Amino acid sequence: MIFKVLYQPNYDEMPVREKTETIFIEGNSKQEVRKKLAGDNINIEIVQPLSDAHLKYEQKSEDFKVEKR
Repeated sequence: MIFKVLYQPNYDEMPVREKTETIFIEGNSKQEVRKKLAGDNINIEIVQPLSDAHLKYEQKSEDFKVEKR
């Protein structure tokens, strides 16, 4: 399953909407995705599983890339 993760790039700073970034990552559950990203210095806001329709929409973006960890 592919998950869309919205996060702030620096864990130590206060969240600011304009600095929110996105990463797409494979995983079996939200908890697994959070564990995969635990070593990164990021502040995870949302881990969202993508439906087939949502995934097709995201794949239309030229910036779409799934990270495998």
